[in-house]
Amino acid sequence: MVTPTPVPAEFYDPAHYKPDESVGYLMRRILTMVSAEVERDLLPTGLTNAQWVPLFKLYVGSASTVAELARDCNLDAGAMTRLLDRMEAKGLVKRLRSSEDRRVVNLELTPEGKAAAKRIPVVLCGVQNAHLAGFTREEWQTLKSLLRRILGNAQAIQSER
Repeated sequence: MVTPTPVPAEFYDPAHYKPDESVGYLMRRILTMVSAEVERDLLPTGLTNAQWVPLFKLYVGSASTVAELARDCNLDAGAMTRLLDRMEAKGLVKRLRSSEDRRVVNLELTPEGKAAAKRIPVVLCGVQNAHLAGFTREEWQTLKSLLRRILGNAQAIQSER
């Protein structure tokens, strides 16, 4: 069942628009700063931002094939292949052709990949907790609820297009 797109709000007015007061601008700035901090904290592991995301997705089981991982990471097949080449060269992941369907390439974390992936939640929790300094648990829950509503609106808009 497709959720209908909610009626747009009228909070912004083109005649008085200030980008630095835009929710989108603020979310993008926060995401950029958090990503930079995560990458800085993962520097000792040798993982880049582009590498830790798919590594963690494999670790938690949200993808197990090249195609699933590419979709999950919003990458085209060529970009995913190049990324996996680098991750394979680092000894983090192995590609295994499916015995049932040769077109399918399964992915498996190496022991080194599993060890690196285990450290990712520690970094993510530390960075996110630092950025939530001064928030109460209730404010944190409210923030997540509001962000989920924005995400739901975005998904409804996208599914209608």
